[in-house]
Amino acid sequence: MGGAALEARGLSKQYRRGRLALRDIDLELDPGGIVGLVGPNGAGKSTLLKTWIGFEQATKGSVQVLGADPWRQRREVLLRVGYLPQTPSLYRDLRVSDHLDFVVHYRGAGFDRTWAAKRLDDLHVPLTALVGTLSGGQVAQVGLAIALGLRPEVMLLDEPLASLDPLARREFIDVLVDDVSRSGATAVLSSHIVSDIEIACDRLVVLAVGHVQLQGRVDAIVAGHAIGPKAPTDPASFVAKLPGGAVLARTQPGLLVDGWKKPSLEDIVLGYLVAGRGLEA
Repeated sequence: MGGAALEARGLSKQYRRGRLALRDIDLELDPGGIVGLVGPNGAGKSTLLKTWIGFEQATKGSVQVLGADPWRQRREVLLRVGYLPQTPSLYRDLRVSDHLDFVVHYRGAGFDRTWAAKRLDDLHVPLTALVGTLSGGQVAQVGLAIALGLRPEVMLLDEPLASLDPLARREFIDVLVDDVSRSGATAVLSSHIVSDIEIACDRLVVLAVGHVQLQGRVDAIVAGHAIGPKAPTDPASFVAKLPGGAVLARTQPGLLVDGWKKPSLEDIVLGYLVAGRGLEA
């Protein structure tokens, strides 16, 4: 597959009453690996993912998924993209196995039921159990197993970890990372939990009030920032004053002057979210 896996060019999305969910978004995500999508509530994360899968139409600009327009070529895109919302759309009164059979009925050979069933068995999720009796983590794993069983080239995951306990989150991440590394798929994982993003993702996109505040490889982002006690001498490098009083600034990779230190990824995300508040109108 050549070209970008996911693109957005001048993308804006405006809802009724004039609310702008996305404002002139420009993104190009190369194939392979997991991209973390971080931002506060209302930043536009869900809208961006829904635009990429064709559930929302851009007000201005364009999007492409694997070279296709998801609004005009929705069927083609849906056959190549997996989508997992925060709460999977499962039927409480049906068994896990019924859901797998349901997907086989509609997708046939396009769904690897054997693989999905084995994944769930390895995680001790009973195929005979009614969905209504499962824990939140088990429900999330059923949704992920179905999505990955479709063998998508792109996975869009809209805060699937939000309501899970730490063990369930880690098990979910381990399954996702393992599958993406073996299949070569591209995944976008939206989450508020920076520690999960740090474990799972090699790239990061920070959204704030519909704008892209920061994007790039996680290692390069961390290397290109520093945290210190006061404003930097170059005002152009200033990012934000963090809660607690420290200052986040951009710097040359590997260059730390006296009093400055390497920040954590959480420091960097917090700094850009603070800076993003200045965009609110």
